[in-house]
Amino acid sequence: MMQQQRSFVSPLLSGVFCHCTPEDVPSGSDPGGGVESASVTPSKLWDCPTSQAEDRTCDSSRPCGGALCSEAEQEHRLKVLFQVLDVNKDGGICVNDLTIGLKKLGVHRTENELMKIVKAGDKDLDGQLDFDEFVHYLRDHEKKLRLVFKSLDRKNDGCIDSQEIMQSLRDLGVSISEQQAQKILKSMDKNGTMTIDWTEWRDYHLLHPADNIPEIILYWKHSTIFDVGESMLVPDEFTAEERKTGVWWRHLVAGGGAGAVSRTCTAPLDRLKVLMQVHASRSNSMSMLGGFANMLKEGGVRSLWRGNGMNVIKIAPESAIKFMAYEQIKWLIGTDQESLGILERFVAGSLAGAIAQSSIYPMEVLKTRLALRSTGQYGGIVDCAKHILRKEGMMAFYKGYVPNMLGIIPYAGIDLAVYETLKNSWLQRYATDSANPGVFVLLACGTMSSTCGQLASYPLALVRTRMQAQATQEGGPQMSMSGLFRHIVQTEGPTGLYRGLAPNFMKVIPAVSISYVVYEHLKTSLGVQSR
Repeated sequence: MMQQQRSFVSPLLSGVFCHCTPEDVPSGSDPGGGVESASVTPSKLWDCPTSQAEDRTCDSSRPCGGALCSEAEQEHRLKVLFQVLDVNKDGGICVNDLTIGLKKLGVHRTENELMKIVKAGDKDLDGQLDFDEFVHYLRDHEKKLRLVFKSLDRKNDGCIDSQEIMQSLRDLGVSISEQQAQKILKSMDKNGTMTIDWTEWRDYHLLHPADNIPEIILYWKHSTIFDVGESMLVPDEFTAEERKTGVWWRHLVAGGGAGAVSRTCTAPLDRLKVLMQVHASRSNSMSMLGGFANMLKEGGVRSLWRGNGMNVIKIAPESAIKFMAYEQIKWLIGTDQESLGILERFVAGSLAGAIAQSSIYPMEVLKTRLALRSTGQYGGIVDCAKHILRKEGMMAFYKGYVPNMLGIIPYAGIDLAVYETLKNSWLQRYATDSANPGVFVLLACGTMSSTCGQLASYPLALVRTRMQAQATQEGGPQMSMSGLFRHIVQTEGPTGLYRGLAPNFMKVIPAVSISYVVYEHLKTSLGVQSR
């Protein structure tokens, strides 16, 4: 009975993307066997010779996977599979259809897994997959599976053996015995060779959800690697292996160290941005060269780094709080690391960012006050904090809090959306052997997404900085967020909301580049191998 079930499943799922070379298909034949109804015995759906369907020895010269078959042939096979899974024949596949249809094929998935499949492919959000959505999901999913297969196939012979599985897991910090590796292989091996070819790998995983393929997660970390001075990015995902082995904290430590170096190297541009945000106006025009000249004249070379100490100190608590909050929020919304979609990541990441920013916000105010101070005004960080507390009270440490919180939404949302769009576009067009984009593509994607995020949230960042700079003096104006917005637009025009944008953008490329290089070196020093 078990053997019958296996032969029943293989032709249907294997046939979705044909394995035949052009010579295998007789001239004028219908690869679907002329089938118009899904009720016909599945073994008759595919005209691949039996010997080839069963003999799956490694042959890297036959990639197939749809590459050698015509669009019409592939579409026919997909239509037949769609008809089999569309149990109630309403033109759409819902979770209930998948449950019943896959059980008939001998494929068992949990309800949660089936919900993820429908959610991943449901573009019009009607709760089911129509034919176009079904085809798009399968083809996109197959491409991602091929990337994983290629990365595991280290010998490049078209097969995965136990040694390759052991080595790949070892690179992630997971040590398993050969017996355990063989057990993994056996679960996917259909022909008893104790190796997995591309067809077996794909058939096993094709109708299994994978929102975040581990191979893609490994190569496309974003917020951990790139530090542009703002800490509003949605936290990165980590694979299950990275979390189990503790590799995740090494990534965070490496990211924190890289951020410290990057911020220190670009601190003069950051201080110039703050000065232009607060002091520049129509009546007090401040150019970049003029701003640097004034800083050097007023306090010498060391003055270029005012406020940087606090900017570096706040990296560690903010990163730690954000990561812990992110994990807890994911648990509260009832999802796990491997299944987080973009919308869920945005919600969880934004809330985690808000919690982290709320926790360390007084440090943000201190950083701004120290960057704006004149020579001899404060004796250091502690003296500055005492001075603010004594003169202005505790509430002064939360000036600009509201625009800062509001700024998280456009910054994190646009950065995540742009980065995911660029990532998916590259994966669709250029990823063939690996999900690894290379240094320059990763840097370009990170730079563009961060720039777009900053551009969208910049007016809120400027208002926040001006509110942080307001000192409570007798008779001095204390404007609210809305009042400050109106005042800037009325007196300086809409462009006044973008004062200091030039030095801010000038520091993005060097900040991203420096943080990446330092991150890679620190990661290696901490024992995390680059794949």
